[in-house]
Amino acid sequence: MKAESALFCGVAVFFGGSAALYAWWSHADPAGTAALVVACLMAAVVSFFCFVQYRRKGPRPQDRRDAEVVDAAGPLEFFPPQSVWPILTALGFAVLCTGVVYGLWLFLIGFGVLARGVLGLVFQYARRVPGERR
Repeated sequence: MKAESALFCGVAVFFGGSAALYAWWSHADPAGTAALVVACLMAAVVSFFCFVQYRRKGPRPQDRRDAEVVDAAGPLEFFPPQSVWPILTALGFAVLCTGVVYGLWLFLIGFGVLARGVLGLVFQYARRVPGERR
């Protein structure tokens, strides 16, 4: 993850420099400058995430030159077998987007359904013991 962190840090620096140059050349055009600043921030978030994961878990077998293929074998992470929350989240997002067109009342209903779906996704396995199989 250390290499990925450095790579995305370079992308963030590139977009940050591009945003500064674009703002100066375009006399502070808000749309283009905002898009470049958002791109810089997104790359910075990915870089930060990769750096934190590297610090927390250490180097992966893919990062070490002396690693064997067997070092990377085994379960990588827990993946839920079935869940209703992605469907509810998609439905909430669709209703929310339709509410943008048809009115605030539908937007608020969609926002509520979307919020419930996202919270269900986030806390679905909050009490799960790591390593436990269901």
